[in-house]
Amino acid sequence: MIAAEEQAETRHQRRLSDMRWAGQRIDAVEPGTLPGLARLNNLLRTVRTPEFEGVTFHEVLTRSALNHVPATSTMLPGEWTMNPYRGCTHACAYCFARPTHEHLGFGMGADFDSQLVVKVNMPDVLRREVATKRVRPDRVAFGTNTDPYQRAEGRYELMPPILETLTGAGISFSILTKGTVIRRDLDRLAAAATKVNVELGMSIAFLDETLRQSLEPGTPTTAARLATLRAMRDAGFAPTVFVAPILPHLTDSAEHLDELIGTLANAGAAAVLPTSLYLMRGVKELFFTWLRRAHPELVDTYAELYSQGSRTPRAYRDLVRARANQALRRHGLPVPDTSTEDKFALLGKRAPATRPEAPTLFD
Repeated sequence: MIAAEEQAETRHQRRLSDMRWAGQRIDAVEPGTLPGLARLNNLLRTVRTPEFEGVTFHEVLTRSALNHVPATSTMLPGEWTMNPYRGCTHACAYCFARPTHEHLGFGMGADFDSQLVVKVNMPDVLRREVATKRVRPDRVAFGTNTDPYQRAEGRYELMPPILETLTGAGISFSILTKGTVIRRDLDRLAAAATKVNVELGMSIAFLDETLRQSLEPGTPTTAARLATLRAMRDAGFAPTVFVAPILPHLTDSAEHLDELIGTLANAGAAAVLPTSLYLMRGVKELFFTWLRRAHPELVDTYAELYSQGSRTPRAYRDLVRARANQALRRHGLPVPDTSTEDKFALLGKRAPATRPEAPTLFD
């Protein structure tokens, strides 16, 4: 029954995604386009550079900047998100966003890691949207799909004008990243935080560098991310750390979680949100390819744990949560609740904000 329900939900989400990304496919055909140019559509140019060996950038003109997630979506229902990039060079084997690359005409495997779509006009489109929308979002979430501060942001610098526009419009925002490029913008973010609510989050799941390099080879080192966490704290933020994913029989022991959470507390984490490994359709197969190569002795164990779908059994998740909560209390950090998740729009649309809406051109 559980598997059937997950399959039905997967089909529903795929239909929503097909509608949501249809206008952004790089191979979408514009009506009336001449033969041979049909595939270009909103593609400006394709770029390769020695600085990003093996990576191809597809610079496109996006039609929209602010994305309103359908209320029927399982993840972030009713929220507003922004994704300046599609695909991610972090190359995390477990990344839940991989299937969305298929809706752009790419594969969810190597293509997701190496074929990046860059919405180069997003700052301009955002300025137009906040000036003309009758109802503005009260907050926008970054990092819900791909990382806005992956290495490509160091080249394209899309975030500074985006942050300036949101701040000027009085729109709060959250950012979840694994990237150290965010340190470039900490002064700008601190200034924004004097005008709107700004929530910063880092994703740090591994102390073992060999494991990190194997599972997420394009990410900054754990040491670099811990330094970024300290920089966030020093800039006046109370950052949340996402300990995700917690891997069964690899990083889920009480001892490992205690060491990791203690390290995060010492580096300036104000809150920690532990999350067990989630393996959705397609991603599960890719992850198991990694598992067979790196830890063949665990393949049968994982097959049993994930035999009912994308999540481990509730009893196992409760066990991991209890271990993490014990470590959090030991190191003086709060046990996460709905308010922790809500900072990053994980729970979907909240009650309407009590602050008055900023005036628009239609008022």
